[in-house]
Amino acid sequence: MVKLVGVLVCFLIVTIDVVAGILGIQAEVEQNKVKHLRLWIFECRDPSEAAFKLGLAAGALLVLAHVLANLLGGCQNCICSQDELQKASPNRQLSVACLIFTWIILAVGLSMLVIGTLSNNKARASCGFTHHHFLSIGGILCFVHALFSVAYYITATASVD
Repeated sequence: MVKLVGVLVCFLIVTIDVVAGILGIQAEVEQNKVKHLRLWIFECRDPSEAAFKLGLAAGALLVLAHVLANLLGGCQNCICSQDELQKASPNRQLSVACLIFTWIILAVGLSMLVIGTLSNNKARASCGFTHHHFLSIGGILCFVHALFSVAYYITATASVD
């Protein structure tokens, strides 16, 4: 029964992250459909409402997946010093490494999605530096987040046993 719950949790986290990744990539596609004028590194383009909504949804789902992975993975990885980390079991050390990577990926991926989403805000029909591929890179990082979140959940629950 416990294994079934673990499989369902992993499936839920992966599903949310994959949907977030697909939405991020789809937002990039929608952003590329609007008219734009490009001169060297400067670009003038109209914002895309569809890209804004898809980017916003992708960011929200990425945060949801991260919160679920951290809440369901538990808080047993509280390691306060280097000595505790060195004395910890390999499963616990791997769990801490995966936890750190999920936070880094969340920070970078969410930043990319937010920058790409804000560039498609209705109030920002202006000219400036190009913001290409932020949404698609954020979407790809959602897939990477899924891998490390599942690895964290598995190693965190294994270190308890």
